[in-house]
Amino acid sequence: MNLVWGLLIVVVADAIAIGAMLLVRRRAPEGSFFSDGDRASGVFGVLATCFAIFAGFVIFLAFTTYDQSLAGADAEALLVRQQYETAQFLPAKARGRLGGELVCYARSVVREEWPDMEAGVRSNTFNPWTLPLFRTIRTVDAKTSAEQTAFGKWLDQTSDREQARRDRIHGAAGITPTSLWIVLVLTAIVLFAYMLFFADSGEMARSQAMLIGSATTVVVVTVLAIYALSNPYRPGLGHIRPTAMERTLDILNQARTALHDRTPIPCDQNGQAT
Repeated sequence: MNLVWGLLIVVVADAIAIGAMLLVRRRAPEGSFFSDGDRASGVFGVLATCFAIFAGFVIFLAFTTYDQSLAGADAEALLVRQQYETAQFLPAKARGRLGGELVCYARSVVREEWPDMEAGVRSNTFNPWTLPLFRTIRTVDAKTSAEQTAFGKWLDQTSDREQARRDRIHGAAGITPTSLWIVLVLTAIVLFAYMLFFADSGEMARSQAMLIGSATTVVVVTVLAIYALSNPYRPGLGHIRPTAMERTLDILNQARTALHDRTPIPCDQNGQAT
């Protein structure tokens, strides 16, 4: 959620709420529409508590998935780097090719998959370089103990990388179910409507504006926070960026230079096969 848009939504919501309160206040009796203010306040406290508990549950659910997506992105980037290191212990015929395909994998994540996730699209397919990596590792004939150990380690790291990728893309299309959004918004509307019955012609207009404006701000900010956590890749404040994988790309390029690896990389800068 963009910060400017978030502030604009809060201001508009407050303006609508305050305008509605002042409009109702014109015809409200002195002392509000409730004859027993204490009892009405008690009911409002129950409603507000229910909203707070439900919103807290949804925030916990959204934050858990946000954290899982962030951890998955970091773990995937680390595993790509570790697999490049493991590839150096495999036969010379395969190590250069595997290294180049890992670079293409990382480029594809940063420049192909990430824009889709920012648009709210969750991929249901493998990374396009998963199959080439599998085909290459299948041709490896590990003979020495070091090569055999590296071969087994590569397979384990591949499984871990796929799990990390699954965690990364899990939150791409939003994780808060529509049913929870309906309950959350409906509860917020009920709170807003109930507060209008506290309109009091005997109170100053500024007091009435503060009464409903502060409550509306808290409710709207809570809903916006849930939306932001539920869509961790959408551009805006606190969204997840491919920083870890970009760092891995830089490290792989430095490693190729240090190892004098001149094997052609089989893709362009966007990860598309050449």
